[in-house]
Amino acid sequence: MLENKDFDLIIIGGGSAAFAAVIRANELGLTTLMVNAGLPIGGTCVNVGCLPSKTLIRAAETAYHASHSNFLGIRTKGADIDFAQVIKDKKQLVKTLQKKKYLDVVSDFTNLQMINGWARFVDSNTILVNGKDTYTAIKLIIATGATTNIPNIEGLKDIGYLTNVSLFDLEEQPESITIMGAGYIGCEIAMAYNRLGTKVRIIEFTDRVLRSQTPDISEELGKYMQNEGIEILPNFRAVKFEKLGNDTIIHCKCPDNSFHKIVEQGKVLVATGIRPNTQKLGLKSIGLQLSQSGHIRVNELMETSLPNIYAAGDVVNTPAYVYTASYEGKIAVENAFTGSEQKADYSSLSWVVFTDPQVSGVGLDESQAAAQNIPFQVSKLELKDVPRAIAANDTRGFIKLIRNPETDKLIGARVIAPEGGELIHQLSMVVKHGITVKEIAQSFYPYLTLGEGIKLAAIAFGKDVSKLSCCAS
Repeated sequence: MLENKDFDLIIIGGGSAAFAAVIRANELGLTTLMVNAGLPIGGTCVNVGCLPSKTLIRAAETAYHASHSNFLGIRTKGADIDFAQVIKDKKQLVKTLQKKKYLDVVSDFTNLQMINGWARFVDSNTILVNGKDTYTAIKLIIATGATTNIPNIEGLKDIGYLTNVSLFDLEEQPESITIMGAGYIGCEIAMAYNRLGTKVRIIEFTDRVLRSQTPDISEELGKYMQNEGIEILPNFRAVKFEKLGNDTIIHCKCPDNSFHKIVEQGKVLVATGIRPNTQKLGLKSIGLQLSQSGHIRVNELMETSLPNIYAAGDVVNTPAYVYTASYEGKIAVENAFTGSEQKADYSSLSWVVFTDPQVSGVGLDESQAAAQNIPFQVSKLELKDVPRAIAANDTRGFIKLIRNPETDKLIGARVIAPEGGELIHQLSMVVKHGITVKEIAQSFYPYLTLGEGIKLAAIAFGKDVSKLSCCAS
């Protein structure tokens, strides 16, 4: 690999946005320096985010189905869970994919130099690494990601709290855990660890789980979480933490303004959102603008307020997903060096929460459409009316389509269903390409697939599908 001090491009960060940028830079023949610190190469997703969490979720699902059957004639005998082995397997998988999907990918990039170290801007073209070595470039991309947002609550820093970073490496299974936060990270972890045998409690300062979604989604998911034994305490705001022997005392302010003490004998996990990693970069000294939340402000071209500096991934004020980070990293290089002015477009962005049932969505929900004064109609199909769900004896959830009645085009969708995330990709294409609800309703969907529910939900805009025979429209 290259050893130099002056480059075409410097990338600060080592996650998905950074690697997508490196790959495009290599295709363009650019001399590139990647500077990474904090998490190992691969960033959040492969080390402490998507990969480890989804591995544990799948392991937990296996354990759950070993002791729960949807069929009277199938009697389960339970699972023998070796928790430490589950974590060891997860660690090995992380190492394997870190090498295969990151380090090996760039191993033959002769124009790339990679160094470990903390970067700080000296000026808009120059960085100082580890306080001693300076490097310059024509263009720079900041892709430093984000980390858990730790709230400023009295005593919290003294109790040995966990985040997803430390939790996923813990080989000794907690007997119990209190999770602060009922967003997608908190809900995913709650279901996985509960199914692996840990007693789980969630405290959430808002009124419901997945507060970013409409109430019907929150209520549906919350119901199933509680049915599995997860304790959910909405409108509970933690105001103080203290240790009493091996126990943690959590002082909470309750909905009626009274105060309540929770005694947690196990662990406390902080899952209260993320904050961008911008504090150590010296951005103020070069005049680079941040949002009120500390994210780097970028436009549709991934340009910052300084003309030669771009940013991508969780550090910027865009949707925080690994696939959007990669998308943005590539766009940043493209625009910085080819002048193509490619704009980031999230209008058909789909997403999934890997609970069980999964929650997924694309486009606008009804509250967002109303806020934007967009005409809308909603079709909501319960899974009890989907033949695949009936045959599987698992009718949890619903499929919700939102259309503009003036154009008949789908403007959004929400799905809560077992493996429902597998449906959202086709709905994303429907939104992206302006396909009408009528066209969906007239399409062929194989019988007894979950995808047939999309067609039925489209038909339900005008008909009662419970009164239709199989495959009729």
